Amino acid sequence: MLTRDSSQTGPLEWIGDEPSEWAGGSVSPTEADAIIARVGGATPLERLISLRAAVPGKITFTTSFGIEDQMISHLIFANKLDIDVVTLDTGRLFPSIYATWANTEETYGVRIRSVHPDAKELTKLVADIGINGFYHSKEARLACCNVRKVEPLNRALAGASSWITGLRADQSSHRGNIPLATWDKQYALIKAAPLFDWTRDQIVAFTETEKVPVNPLHAQGYPSIGCEPCTRAIQAGEDERAGRWWWESDETKECGLHVDDSGKLVRARQVAA
Repeated sequence: MLTRDSSQTGPLEWIGDEPSEWAGGSVSPTEADAIIARVGGATPLERLISLRAAVPGKITFTTSFGIEDQMISHLIFANKLDIDVVTLDTGRLFPSIYATWANTEETYGVRIRSVHPDAKELTKLVADIGINGFYHSKEARLACCNVRKVEPLNRALAGASSWITGLRADQSSHRGNIPLATWDKQYALIKAAPLFDWTRDQIVAFTETEKVPVNPLHAQGYPSIGCEPCTRAIQAGEDERAGRWWWESDETKECGLHVDDSGKLVRARQVAA
């Protein structure tokens, strides 16, 4: 993460580790249990602070600039926590996401590192399924998500011992058992969700009180915002993620960032806050 004080006018400087190639984290599954037991707190800020104190090495937060992620970014930037902030730029995002990205950097005086799809793999994908081929089958959609999101995430998490996400239990029925912290076998690190037990109303109230920049699409019926061609506004009574890949009938709609090898959301024992 690049940052500077508001009084500075010179180049931004890196805080924490600079980007590096994949080197794996510094926590083993056995060590993770003891570390996870130390992670807690009554508030998201306390949880972030306890995570930073408990976890050795680099902690990476991946933001999509949704309202949950904006709240977490605010807590990290406003309190100058030593946590790497990264975003995955898929190349198919809403213009308002880029505007929120720029607004966030300006507000906090930071530069948020971006990771992009591999150019060769993206070229092969488009040649195979077409520019909008993800509409044709779930297999094609998952292939697109893999090139644009999953593979870049592997690079975004390079060398991290812990990964912070904006997941919440009430985002959908499929995410109902989200824990505060767990060992993520897929990425071999500790995965934390400091907002796991917060409601959307609580997050909206926080961002309004703290004047946190938020995507204007949230006020237009888009509680969950992904790539532009894969996201629509939700209807009354639908859960927050109903607007994601809406043409698919499968209720367990995920892009692959938060699933295990069976295609199901990774779930583990909950850690008491």
